[in-house]
Amino acid sequence: MAKHILGNKDANYLEGPKSRSYELLTAFRVFKEFLIGFRGLHFIGPCITVFGSARFTEGHPYYELARKVSFRLSNELGLTILTGGGPGIMEAANRGAREAGGSSIGCNIKLPFEQKENPYLDKFVTMNYFFVRKVLLVKYSYAFVILPGGFGTMDELYETLTLVQTQKIEDFPIVIMGMEYYDQMQSFINSMVAQGTISEKDLHLVKYTDDPEEAVAHIRQYISTNYKAVTRHRPLWWLLEKA
Repeated sequence: MAKHILGNKDANYLEGPKSRSYELLTAFRVFKEFLIGFRGLHFIGPCITVFGSARFTEGHPYYELARKVSFRLSNELGLTILTGGGPGIMEAANRGAREAGGSSIGCNIKLPFEQKENPYLDKFVTMNYFFVRKVLLVKYSYAFVILPGGFGTMDELYETLTLVQTQKIEDFPIVIMGMEYYDQMQSFINSMVAQGTISEKDLHLVKYTDDPEEAVAHIRQYISTNYKAVTRHRPLWWLLEKA
């Protein structure tokens, strides 16, 4: 059974200036949410984060593609599969990891629809703030796989790309799967080069493929070259930590 780690109740904090006490309380809520995420995910090990839509169901080609590539990533590279914890592509990725006997983790978000945690999670945290969730999905990962999705997936993709482009995170591979779905986006990114808003070298930050074997090989090459093993701390009983 998946272990549920506490999430907070949120208020709408994007309505402009409020009282100083309210703003301070919001800052504490955000800080508390980061602490919950850090404590909950501290011992999950190096991850690969899979992004994608919550709206594709079992049997859809993109659902099955996420399931297959996550199975291979978990089975062949031995890394934890981390997702947004919900249904659709996220469920498929967690399911693939579970079927491979690997570790399957979710970082869920409280929403009025779509976003209930999927049944293939070994552990999950539930957040109220999207920006906290995005930090956690990037912080623990050494590679990123993006499958078809909507506004949320685009937000996650472009923020991750920006972090790699600006070297806030370095040498972490980004694989985009769903060639037909992302065909117009790829053309638009090429037009950015033509207009001079990004550099031609930025095109090499992304690997496009629909082949799980090619995706795994690309990520393996990056990780074997750039990943450095780090000593993992053991849980401290007096901090009530659990692996």
